[in-house]
Order: sequence, then structure tokens, then C-alpha cells
Amino acid sequence: MSTPTVHAPRFILDGELIEANAPPTTTVLQYLRESLGRSGSKEGCAEGDCGACTVVLGEPQPGGVRYSAINSCIRFLPTIDGCEVVTTESLIAPDGSLHPVQQALVNAHASQCGFCTPGFVMSLFALYLNDPEPDREAVLDALSGNLCRCTGYRPIIEAGLAMHRLAEPSVWSRRASQSEAIQSRLAQIQRDGALEMAESPGYAAPVELADLAERYRAAPDALLLAGGTDVGLWVTKQYRSLPPLLYIGDVRELKGVVERDGWLEIGAAVRLTDAFGAIVGLYPCLHELAQRFASPPVRNSGTLCGNIANGSPIGDSMPVLIALGATVRLRRGTEERSLPLEALYLGYQKKALLPGEFVASVSVPLPRPAETQHVASYKISKRFEQDISCVCAAFAVRIDKGRVESARIAYGGVGATPVRARRVEGALIGQPWDESTCNRARALFAEDFQPISDMRASASYRITVAANLLYRFFLESIGQVEPLSVREL
Repeated sequence: MSTPTVHAPRFILDGELIEANAPPTTTVLQYLRESLGRSGSKEGCAEGDCGACTVVLGEPQPGGVRYSAINSCIRFLPTIDGCEVVTTESLIAPDGSLHPVQQALVNAHASQCGFCTPGFVMSLFALYLNDPEPDREAVLDALSGNLCRCTGYRPIIEAGLAMHRLAEPSVWSRRASQSEAIQSRLAQIQRDGALEMAESPGYAAPVELADLAERYRAAPDALLLAGGTDVGLWVTKQYRSLPPLLYIGDVRELKGVVERDGWLEIGAAVRLTDAFGAIVGLYPCLHELAQRFASPPVRNSGTLCGNIANGSPIGDSMPVLIALGATVRLRRGTEERSLPLEALYLGYQKKALLPGEFVASVSVPLPRPAETQHVASYKISKRFEQDISCVCAAFAVRIDKGRVESARIAYGGVGATPVRARRVEGALIGQPWDESTCNRARALFAEDFQPISDMRASASYRITVAANLLYRFFLESIGQVEPLSVREL
């Protein structure tokens, strides 16, 4: 067990070391505005949807610093310990000149009422640092977590395409991530032991897996905190008092993404951005599903295992992982066990976890040869960006000599948990992979699912869409139609 270090979290802001004395559930936005007077970052929604609060977080990595846009309104302050924070105020040069991101927005007349503008600046700034020549799709993706209530997106997009054509600035150039000075400053504030805070509700951030596991076994009523993209709302929207927090984001053994023995293993502290990057690298057909999972600032804070452990029936990662045959590694104290992912969910918000047990990693099978395995996932929602699925479907079907050798089909948004369509699967396995088989299987969705009607969709709509997506998958798999862009769904 690591030696605890009891002090306030520390971070770098404009080259200055900040020791943040505040309760553990203070958000980064609250601290910036109320304690440091950084009022450029705004609170619009307090739930990570509108992007007005966006700041850029610099995290030390081997060979440099990684800069990512995050929602400061739902990120708890101690989780940025050891990092650098960049706000819209940070970008102006000492002589008062604007950063190219800011100047491009001015040139394009892209600021209207101005409330959302700092958030757009910071989302584009993260793109500026990470992509030397972004195309329109990259700009749209970078801005997918920012809302403009004045509805004037065209000039903002134009600014995103033009910002790299302006002269490189004297501060915050694209070489910022390689700055030896900031790497050195960040190295000086890294912890060897667990950060612990005594202020209510209490907070501990172990750096070793054994330490985390023993703490949680001994105090199973503590709340495990990963990215906080859901837990943050319990504070900002529901005003709940939380139990003591155990943060997993600093545990070294949980940060890995490794391939071994035919599996891709993703640790519980791996951010969604990196987890999806690894999965899409193996299954390129899942690119658009990953892109539509929330927004870059949410994906840069949230974790894949956090989404899994949360177990929401509308979590978009679970259907495709279940369809692929993913397993989870669970840990309690020194003991570990594995479960198929679908076996983790017992009912609405009920999981097969013992007291003090947690999800340590998820493992995804490596792909089979493309000519025999067909994989796809589809998200149906009212909006393209930043919306909750009314139906999320995933398919993994293997074909051998024109017959279905195996089929795993999973759906989210149609039941109390992410669930497999087992009757549909049974109607496919062993049968010719043809239209007649597909149509017979489609008729069984009403037996597999009994969805509710709600504000997102009616029960009959969900059943109809579920069946139609199987047919769409069949047509794509036989090459009769091209894979449909989710922008067209």
C-alpha cells in the first residue's frame, strides 16, 4: 500500500503553481470562477452538454504533455491534481495580441451574444494543438460538445478551418506539448503516494491497484469515482451529498490498453477517447458509433469501464461490447474473477458485484477474418450530436459457407438493461444467411423485447426500428447496399 500524502490538490495555471484548498466535490469551474476570478469559463447547463465551461487540461505523458478539452462544470477539482489547466484567459500574449484561434473567430465574425464563445475557443484550441490541418469533419467533431443558442455555427466552423492559416503565436503554439519547461514543472508536482483529503465528504486517490482494492474492500460504501461525467451531475443538478470518494484515475495498473492472448484489455482508468481509439483500430466499422458517444470533452474525462459499471440501459458502449463477446475482470481485495459482460447486469441498476468489488478492466476479443465475421452498430436518436439513444443496436455474425455459424445481437434503450436478442439469434444460427432467414428472425424481436414508451420513442417504434436494423445489417453484410453513414440514419 502506498504512503498517503495529505494535502490539497495542485495544478499549474499560466505557469503558476496553484494549491487548491476546497472541498473534494468542488468542480473545476467553481474553483476557477469563484476562487481564481477566471470568469471567462461559463456555466450554462452544469451537466457537460453545452460546452460553455470548456477548458483544456494538460496531462503529463511519456515524451510530452497531452492537451484535451474537458467540461469543467462536472469535473471534480482533486481529479486534476498534477495537471496543467488552460483557460480562455491563458491564450492572450503578453503584448495583448490574440491567439490564432481567437483571431480566426474575430475575422469570421463568429461571436454573437458571446456567452458560449469562450467554450468554442477552448474546444478549437485543443484541436489547434492536436491537429495541424483539420478538415471540416474534424472541426465538427471538436465542436460537437458546444452549443450556440444564437444558432450561428457557420462562422464558427469557418474559424476552425482558418485558424491554422494564421501566423503561429508567441504563446501556445502547436509546439506547446513538447515544452520542456512545462514538462519539468509538471514532473515536480507528481505524487508517489495517494492523495487524501479530509474535507467532507472525504477523498482518496490511490496510485496502486492493491491500495485501491483494499480501501474499497474495507469501505464498500465509498463511491468509486472515474471520470465523473455522471457522478458530477449528482452534485451539480441533484445537489446530493456524496459518501467518501475513491478516485481510480491515478491507479497506474488501470491505465493500460494491451493486446494479449487474442484479447484487447482496457483498464478501468482508460479514458473513453483512448478506449474507443483502440477498439476502432481493430473494428473500423465502429468509428461513427464512437464519434457519436457524447462529445470530445466528455470522452476526454469519462472512462469506458465507468460506462460499463454504471450499467445504464442507454449506455451506448455496452451493446457493441456484448455483441463482440466482451468480458469484465472484477476485483475485490486480492481476489479477481471474470464474467461475460452481459452477466454483469441483473436488472435496472442492479449488477452482479459483491460489496467492495469493482470493474478493473474489460476485454474485447480481437477480430476474426473479415470475410467470415460481420460487425456493425447503429445508434438511433433524435439529434445526431449529444443525444441519448432510443435504440442502439449491435451485431456480430459469423458466416461459414453461406450459413450463420454464430450470432450475437445486443440492444440498448429497449429494456431495463443492455440485452441480447436471444430468440432472434437462435432463429439465425445454422440457417442460410439470406433474406428469408432474416425476415423470419425479424418477427421475433417482439418476443425478445418489451420496451416502454417514453419521450424518446414509443414501444412500437423501438420494436420496428430494432427489426429494421437487422435487415439493414443483412443488406450491408452481403454488399447489396453500402454501409450507411450515421449522419443519414
